[in-house]
Amino acid sequence: MTAAAVAMTVLTGSAPAVAQPDDHHCGGDRFVASWTASPTDSLTPVDAAGTPVPLAVDDQTFRMVVTPHFGGTQVRLHLTNRFGASPVTFAEVTVGEQTEGAAATGIHAVAFGGSRSVTVPAGGDIVSDPLPFPVTAARPLAVSIHVAGPAGPPTKHWNANATSYYAPPGSGNLTGHPEPDRFTARTGSWFYIHALDVLAPAGTHTVVAFGDSITDGFVGSTPVGVPVDRAVADTDSRYPDFLQRRLDAAGIPVSVVNAGIGSNRVVTGGEPLLFGPSAVARFERDALHQAGVSGVLVQEGINDLGLPPPATAAQVIAGYEQLIDAARRAGKKIWLGTLLPASDAVVDGVLLTPDSEKHRQEINTWIRTQRHADGIVDFDAALRDPGNHSVLRSDLSSPDRLHPNPAGYRAMADAVELSTIARHPTC
Repeated sequence: MTAAAVAMTVLTGSAPAVAQPDDHHCGGDRFVASWTASPTDSLTPVDAAGTPVPLAVDDQTFRMVVTPHFGGTQVRLHLTNRFGASPVTFAEVTVGEQTEGAAATGIHAVAFGGSRSVTVPAGGDIVSDPLPFPVTAARPLAVSIHVAGPAGPPTKHWNANATSYYAPPGSGNLTGHPEPDRFTARTGSWFYIHALDVLAPAGTHTVVAFGDSITDGFVGSTPVGVPVDRAVADTDSRYPDFLQRRLDAAGIPVSVVNAGIGSNRVVTGGEPLLFGPSAVARFERDALHQAGVSGVLVQEGINDLGLPPPATAAQVIAGYEQLIDAARRAGKKIWLGTLLPASDAVVDGVLLTPDSEKHRQEINTWIRTQRHADGIVDFDAALRDPGNHSVLRSDLSSPDRLHPNPAGYRAMADAVELSTIARHPTC
């Protein structure tokens, strides 16, 4: 099956996947998502920093470094072959604490249906058995995945804004290897892993930050955006990271997880490359199906206006209405974030769509006046230049004038009313 065919299978909802237990009860400890990364593709040959990534796998181990947002007494891992061209066998998977670089300690094996090995079909996702393993919020974990034998291009999350590691082909099973010496390659993408759940106390729940590269935390280093600014790697400077720290400081038991995909659009799919399925197509799988989710904060739409083929404001608004309806059917809250200005950006602005500001204002007016969602966050008002509302404040912008810098992402987090997302859904 081609990667494009796999992507179409995912879009139609017929991709095989392993169901997870119901975590949405209100009494007792419950599993909640503590970290997520939405799968983007398997074919883009470089990561966001321009470093080549493997397009084929053969008897090697990937050590993925992820930082949980919430702690718990047990852990579950979600692995994916969503954009794989054929089945992939995960011969052994372990989790431990990262010490430095590719080094790990306290390594434990993870099981799937009681077995250490599992084969995931093309287009599929899998969730592990619960593992007694204490997780501490903000302490990075090393998830090691051994792929036995040859396999096609691995499903990944293209821009991790974090450094992970992998061993060369033919190096065998290194999942239990604590030292960094044999993990000779670095990457700014996450391969195969797309979520991590923890067993947390009753009353804890998850809010999904859902969107494009602005949610994903991209910081451009040039006027055209790419490559990503390497200085932000491993700093946890995305707006959901800052929002999590605000919630922690306030003692609010909410885990904020990230479902952003760079260049993603509300109504137009970007398969088979890194743009990912449209927001409408991936909303249930990437947001509503997360463990313990109570609500979703959506900030997406600027790429619909700025990337070809451009969408109209009416089409983007219709897409929002589909997301709201899906959240309602699932019994979840949904909040909409206004779109940030980009009239002086090369991408999504002056070069590709010089009239996008008009459509952005139409969309933001609708967001501010509609009564369908459960609330809004006015990111635009928080980051726009007071003297020119069509551009970002210079001190909050990346050089590309499209993405915020870390100070801008902090300002986005500060714009969220904590009491709104802290409310637990009615049982």
